[in-house]
Amino acid sequence: MSWRALLKFELTAIFTNQSILFTVFGGVLIYSFLYPLPYSQQLPREQHVAVVNLDNSQTSRELERMVDATPQVQLAARALSIEEATMMLNTGKVEGLLVIPEHFSRDLLLGKSPTLAYAGDAAYFLVYGSVVEGLATAGGTLGAKAKVSRMVMSGENIALAAEQHSAMSLTMQPVFNPTMGYINYVVPAVFVLILHQTLLIAVALLGGGQNEHARQGRNGYWLQYPPLRVTLVRACLFMLIYLPLVMYYFGFTFSFYQISRLAAISDLLVVTVPFLLAVIFMGVAIGQLLPRRELATVVVLLSSIPLIFSTGFIWPTSAIPAPINMLVQFVPATPAIHAFLRLNQMGADFHQVVLQWGQLWLQVLVYGAIAVTLMLKNNRRQKPSAVIN
Repeated sequence: MSWRALLKFELTAIFTNQSILFTVFGGVLIYSFLYPLPYSQQLPREQHVAVVNLDNSQTSRELERMVDATPQVQLAARALSIEEATMMLNTGKVEGLLVIPEHFSRDLLLGKSPTLAYAGDAAYFLVYGSVVEGLATAGGTLGAKAKVSRMVMSGENIALAAEQHSAMSLTMQPVFNPTMGYINYVVPAVFVLILHQTLLIAVALLGGGQNEHARQGRNGYWLQYPPLRVTLVRACLFMLIYLPLVMYYFGFTFSFYQISRLAAISDLLVVTVPFLLAVIFMGVAIGQLLPRRELATVVVLLSSIPLIFSTGFIWPTSAIPAPINMLVQFVPATPAIHAFLRLNQMGADFHQVVLQWGQLWLQVLVYGAIAVTLMLKNNRRQKPSAVIN
């Protein structure tokens, strides 16, 4: 009944369970390369675009060349009608289309504002954004060139005309995402969610498997010790296992994908400890409610996609319905993601994440109490014998 014996039993239970080992080490390592792989180029480039040139003038053909020269899009096809170009877009042959109207060159020379029509596949927002950005850049550049030409013909100095062709100049400085890419935008938060989900599955697998053994009439070491002691030892072991994995994610993988790292190690550690404890205690509680171990993977994985879109890093919190926003506050990943993003990607000081830090410690207390209560209830119902298998 010693702490040392319990520690030995727990270590054996964890490291002889292939499902737990694959979930913890395999899941974390595989996802660290698998998830960011499709977005390793940060932004989509050279998206195929079809053009419908209804003007067929020298100026419209110059616009085509300018569109093809942009890094965002590539002129892949020419269509004779809007209907033909729309069919190409709908069948996936191109990702966007550009319609140059009739009398485009004439209206441009007369100082009028001809209307260019853009279209793109909005089902993929990054692709759509690249198509529209490339087409708008080419159109805006040609429009500026035409305006400067008119100003020079009116007697303006060419250098002054080039500077004053627009009433304002735009200088863009990306904040928190210097590359404006997908990896810096979503991967840091998803990595926290991966740690959350894999740890939750692993702890719940252990508890669900032990419940399954007890229901089969088999005795186990966890029935011979006080629930509080079992919970604390389990929490310490999983904490020691996951601390190196957290360092691997925030260290090697962030450097490998060139993701910003602005937080001090001490601040990250202060947030990591309650985050892992809250997840472990939540996993213990879930494990005590599951009659079979395989249900742990099913239950946790089914929650992954809803969590991605409701924790507030992909979809704005202000656009999430209030009941859903309140519900996800009970998940440790929610305050942890916001705390880690503010510290590591936004360069916030620790006092700016005190609320999230306090929320995590509150979850530690609540889920810890629930886990011990459920384990005590299960122990009494299963009526263990004095023999330990």
